[in-house]
Amino acid sequence: MSETKDETIAARISRTLADRIVSGAIEAGAKLRQDHIAAEFGASHVPVREAFRRLEAQGLVVSEPRRGVRVAGFSLDEVREVAEMRAALEVLALRNAAPHLTKAILDRAEEINRAGDRAADVQSWEDANRAFHKIILTPCGMPRLLKAIDDLHTASARFLFSGWRAEWDAPTDRDHRAVLAALRAGEIEMAASVLARHVQWTGQKSQRTGLPARSARR
Repeated sequence: MSETKDETIAARISRTLADRIVSGAIEAGAKLRQDHIAAEFGASHVPVREAFRRLEAQGLVVSEPRRGVRVAGFSLDEVREVAEMRAALEVLALRNAAPHLTKAILDRAEEINRAGDRAADVQSWEDANRAFHKIILTPCGMPRLLKAIDDLHTASARFLFSGWRAEWDAPTDRDHRAVLAALRAGEIEMAASVLARHVQWTGQKSQRTGLPARSARR
């Protein structure tokens, strides 16, 4: 199997497992068995190990000598840390993206936000929320920064799913609207300020809805 094909399969495996972990289909503390996953995806152990490394880099799993790989737990401190990191990095990305945000991009972002307001479940809302952030930040043209933000957003989604799994009520995202209004007016610092507040809300929402107790082991 070529290295390129291994990489493609590894990306598919890590994306699928990440979706299951974020949604709660695979719970904190669950062991990920390399043989079982390789069989499910019809893959060798090489791309599975690479997928595990990708998940570990995202903070979704932990690897322990002689104990294998299991889904990571998380604490309120980690929720706050991820929210603070996202706020700082997304503001940096927005400041660099702002000069390249066209009317067409902002119009599309507004459509995505309306779709989020109509979301029937937390998965649909998170898809729209993630798409909104991506469309206004991608024009920054900083791929390493965007990759770091994407990994942090995955962690944020997991925190929100943990709190909203039992009860879902679609929020009306006024912060997104305020960000767009500021960007349309050319008020970049105002947009950045609202964005930072909005991202930090993720941590506050997760704490209010009640995170599951951290798997005390990491």
